Amino acid sequence: MNYYYVSVLHNIEKDFTYIGYSSNLKQRIEYHKAHKVKSTKNHTPLTLVFYEAYIMKSDAKRREKYLKTNKGRTTVMTMLKDYFDNRLTSQ
Repeated sequence: MNYYYVSVLHNIEKDFTYIGYSSNLKQRIEYHKAHKVKSTKNHTPLTLVFYEAYIMKSDAKRREKYLKTNKGRTTVMTMLKDYFDNRLTSQ
């Protein structure tokens, strides 16, 4: 069975958060780390802080689209509150 992943990547130093989806999460993260993704190549290093797996591609795309909205980003920040709070105190 193939899965589709929605992921949240973050760069602490630049306070940059990337939300995307892929059918191969491991490979996609490697592309980000190798500067092969235009939207993140100037924001490395990135850390995978969250992901969700879906059976249907349409569900993953819908979730990605939602998480990229203002309300969705607020949802991400709320879900990962401890992570984002700790990164501020550890700098």
